[in-house]
Amino acid sequence: MTRSLRADVRNPLLQLPAAKRLAELPPEAQEALKALLVDIRNDCRVRAEECWRKHKAPMAAYWKATGVYANHAQRLLKGAASTTRGTT
Repeated sequence: MTRSLRADVRNPLLQLPAAKRLAELPPEAQEALKALLVDIRNDCRVRAEECWRKHKAPMAAYWKATGVYANHAQRLLKGAASTTRGTT
């Protein structure tokens, strides 16, 4: 079974109406939000590992999922930054 190559399957946040509005943010705001989301993702990964070591699987799953969504959101900004730079 092969994985879909469609962007909206790989990143479900692309289907949200607000996702398209991220491209309209000023570049400085995009970079600040992207940095925040990367920090959240990294923190979630650390928390998930710590919970897993303590045998708290439900919390580890929660933190892992939260980190995945932060990463999806960060990738939205990555796409927004590249499209806005290409138009100027």
